[in-house]
Amino acid sequence: MRICIAQLDYHIGHFEQNTQKMLDAIQVAKDQKADLVCFSELATCGYPPRDFLEFNDFIRRSDDSIARLATAADTIGVVVGAPAVNPVVEGKDLYNAAYFLYEGKIQQVFRKALLPTYDVFDEYRYFEPGNAFLSFDFKGIRLAITICEDLWNLGNENPLYTICPMDELMPAKPEVMINISASPFAWDHAEERIHVLKANVERYHLPLFYVNHCGAQTELLFDGGSLIFSPNGLVHDEFPYFMEAIRTYDLNDVIQGGSQREQPKEKNRLIHDALVMGIGDYFRKLGFKKAILGLSGGIDSALSTVLAVRALGAENVRVLLMPSPFSSQHSVEDARALAENLGIQYDIIPIGNIYQSYLDVLQPYFGDLPFNVTEENLQARNRGMLLMAFSNKFGHILLNTTNKSEMAVGYGTLYGDLCGGLSVIGDVYKTEVFDLCRWINAEDEIIPWNTIRKPPSAELRPNQKDSDSLPEYDVLDPILYQYIEKRQGPQEIIAQGYDNATVLRILRLVNINEFKRHQTAPVLRVSAKAFGMGRRMPIVAKYLS
Repeated sequence: MRICIAQLDYHIGHFEQNTQKMLDAIQVAKDQKADLVCFSELATCGYPPRDFLEFNDFIRRSDDSIARLATAADTIGVVVGAPAVNPVVEGKDLYNAAYFLYEGKIQQVFRKALLPTYDVFDEYRYFEPGNAFLSFDFKGIRLAITICEDLWNLGNENPLYTICPMDELMPAKPEVMINISASPFAWDHAEERIHVLKANVERYHLPLFYVNHCGAQTELLFDGGSLIFSPNGLVHDEFPYFMEAIRTYDLNDVIQGGSQREQPKEKNRLIHDALVMGIGDYFRKLGFKKAILGLSGGIDSALSTVLAVRALGAENVRVLLMPSPFSSQHSVEDARALAENLGIQYDIIPIGNIYQSYLDVLQPYFGDLPFNVTEENLQARNRGMLLMAFSNKFGHILLNTTNKSEMAVGYGTLYGDLCGGLSVIGDVYKTEVFDLCRWINAEDEIIPWNTIRKPPSAELRPNQKDSDSLPEYDVLDPILYQYIEKRQGPQEIIAQGYDNATVLRILRLVNINEFKRHQTAPVLRVSAKAFGMGRRMPIVAKYLS
């Protein structure tokens, strides 16, 4: 038997495009003499469709896609993910299903048993868990089909679930495992994914064909990385990350095994490529072309600009340099140098006069009150106003350049530097921003080294440095990581050796600034716990505040 894996980038709700992609892939599979082609989880409608699943018309369109794919599944078998209507009254209206199509019709429907409802997943909101575990014969080979999470409760060891689907399937003596998946990217997830899938192969001594989504769905990024395992636990092949690919394998070759074939998994490369894909897909799927950013001469806007150029092309990125009375000359020079290195359009619009006009208007009301964060925020909001004016006038989408450290502790101005349609590096800690910039500059100075080396500063008052308001980032970021990613409380973090007062101060800042994060742009997710849909915190809570 020859099995084809089609790793594709779907667009939520774009049934015509998704279906045509799969029809084209079916033809490629036929050309490659495949007997069976496998598409990923909820491929007809894209993942995650969320509350679109509550629309009957949405489900009808998905059913229409299945009908068109079945017509193409004449001489080739097709496995494809789609929602399936629950035929009984009890339970949820839908199943998360895998359809097996052959000889022009639906031959069998397999229902996902384990429905993740944590972090970014909310499947039990929409789907009824499957409770029938069926394998089937195709061309003399017995196949066991599972859907994503169904392989993540190996031996019933996951406390979230009470059943192990593959254990239930094994009495039928399947010869091949197929898993269709929609597994979102996090920079350390590829290793975990291989570990879990390898454990399944070693437990059941069966070859495994695993197909994953690639592409971005707003903040959720999918890296692909589809996998073929030989029964001996070796990776027969691993698909490229962040791109579509269609490959066909002879089952006998996979069973015989061979050398380990894995993609490299270097953190900076993964995060860089994920963010470039995330920006590009956001613009392409929404029908946008051009981006605008504020380029300050600081490291965050520099990194965001480089990523935008690599995603959209230099001709589609424009930046504004908006020095205030407190901006240093070297910051303007660094920003200009980066823009020229990248070959992008830049405009220098000093905001001194605008800022002063606001001060003049407010002076009768502020009187002799001392300069404070009010005047600092005015500068950030002046810049936000200019960027949004360009966005409106020229149809550019404003990209937000705030990093995860700043977003965590509220070190940003609502309606100022927190403006934007998409948060590019809002899931990248400041220390990781430095690492990424050094990695980008490894072979050539793209980002001026002065931007990377100088102490971080918002430059909103004389001689300002971030460290005036925050702990140094090499102290701040590990504490934030323990609190946000690891969900450790203050006592657990303090027990690791961190200063008591510093920990309590940082955690308080995170909690009291939840209201800001609720008003900011979607954050491209590259970690296991990003701000946004996967971290749902109340605004008015008192915990640690």
